[in-house]
Amino acid sequence: MMAENQVLPSTASVTAGGHLAIGDCDLVALADEFGTPVVVYDEAHLRATAREFVHAYRSLGCTAEVIYASKAYFGLAVLRLLRDEGLSIDVASGGELHAALAAGFPPERIYLHGNNKTPREVDEALAARVGTVIIDGFDEIALVADAAARHGIVQRVMVRVTPGVDPVTHSAIATGQVDSKFGFSLVGDAQRGVAAVRASAHLELVGLHAHLGSQLFDLSVFGPTARVLADFAAEVGADDIGVVDLGGGLGVAYTSGHAPPSVAEFAQAQATALETAFAAHGLPTPKLLCEPGRAMVGRAGVTLYRVGGIKPVPGIRTYASVDGGMSDLLRPMLYGAVYEPVLADRPEAPADRTYRVVGKHCESGDILVAEARLPELAVGDVLCLPATGAYGVAMASNYNGQPRPAVVFVADGAARLVTRRETYADILGRDRV
Repeated sequence: MMAENQVLPSTASVTAGGHLAIGDCDLVALADEFGTPVVVYDEAHLRATAREFVHAYRSLGCTAEVIYASKAYFGLAVLRLLRDEGLSIDVASGGELHAALAAGFPPERIYLHGNNKTPREVDEALAARVGTVIIDGFDEIALVADAAARHGIVQRVMVRVTPGVDPVTHSAIATGQVDSKFGFSLVGDAQRGVAAVRASAHLELVGLHAHLGSQLFDLSVFGPTARVLADFAAEVGADDIGVVDLGGGLGVAYTSGHAPPSVAEFAQAQATALETAFAAHGLPTPKLLCEPGRAMVGRAGVTLYRVGGIKPVPGIRTYASVDGGMSDLLRPMLYGAVYEPVLADRPEAPADRTYRVVGKHCESGDILVAEARLPELAVGDVLCLPATGAYGVAMASNYNGQPRPAVVFVADGAARLVTRRETYADILGRDRV
C-alpha cells in the first residue's frame, strides 16, 4: 500500500509490479483494457463518503437530510449506489430528473432546482410527483402553481434566497452573493416571493433554501448565512418554515497543498450555525438539508490518459500531450482549476521533471495542468489525473469530434464498465441529413 494521499481515492495502492492501483485494479491494465481517456471510480470510496455524510449529521442528533447534487455526475451507476445508501437527490434539469427516476429514486426524495425551469420540466417533475420544488424567482411561482393545479395536487416548495454572503471561492462557482442569477434577493424580493407562495392554493411553503457556492474551505460563512435566514424567518413568520437548506459546497483536495475541512467539521458548522441562529429568535431549529456534490464524488474518480507527443521548447518548457483534454475535463479552462497528475506506470519514481500537460484539441488554451511535476515521461505512458470525479463527465462534450470517455467502477480487484465510450456513429446519431 502507498502512503495516504489526500488527492487519490482512499483505496489507492501500488502493485507488486510498481503500477498505481485503485480498488486493487491496476490502472495501466485498465487503460489497456478499456482504452483512454477513461474515468475510473472507486466504489468503496463512494460508499464510504456517502456513509460519512449521513453519519456526520446523525451523530450530532440534529434532524437532517443529505441530498446528492447530481449535477456533479449523474451516471446511473453512481445514482443507484447513492440511492441504496439512503441519500436523496437534487436535479437541475429534465435530463437530471429523468436520470434520477431511471435510477430508482423515490420521487419524494427528489428536489427540483434551477434558475430557469421550463414549463416542460416543471410539468414532468409534477407528473412524477417530485417531493419538493425550489422556487427560484417570481415567474416560477405561477408556473409551478399552474402545473400543480393541472395535476390536481398541492406542491411542496422551498423559496431560494440569496443571503448576501460572498464566500472565498472562484467567482464562477460562487452563488450566495447579492449579484447572482439565483434566488430572491433578501432586500424586498424574498418577502414578496414568500407572500405570493403562501397566497397560492396549490403551493405549500415548507422552507428556505440558500447555497453559497462550491469548493468552500472556510466554514465560518455558515454563521452569517444562518443568521440572515433566521432573521428573515422571524420577519415573515416561521410557522411554515420547517426546513432550511444551507446547500453543499464542501471543497475537496485537488492538489497535495489543499486541506479541506472534514465532513464532520462541515456538518458541525452547518448544524451549529442553524441551531444558534434560530434559537436567538426563540424559534425551533428547522430540519437541515445539505447538498454535497463535488465532496461526494470528486475524489472518488480519476481520469486516465495516454501520453502522446512530447515537445521540448528549449529554454521555455516541455509539452506533454494526452489523448483527451477540454472535451472530457473542462474545469481547468473554465475557471482555472488546478490538478496534480500521477504517472500510473511509475507512481513512486522521483517527480523531477516539469511538464505542461495539454490536450489534443485545436485550442491553445486546452491545458490540463500548466506546471506538472512528474517523472520523465515516455510516449505511451498512462497519466492519472486524480480528483476528477465531479464535473468531468458531467461537462464532457464532443468538441473536435471527440467521443466522450468510458466510465469504469472498480472494487475488490474487479472492474466493470458502467458507461461505454461513445462511437463516431453516436456523435452523428442525431443528425437528419
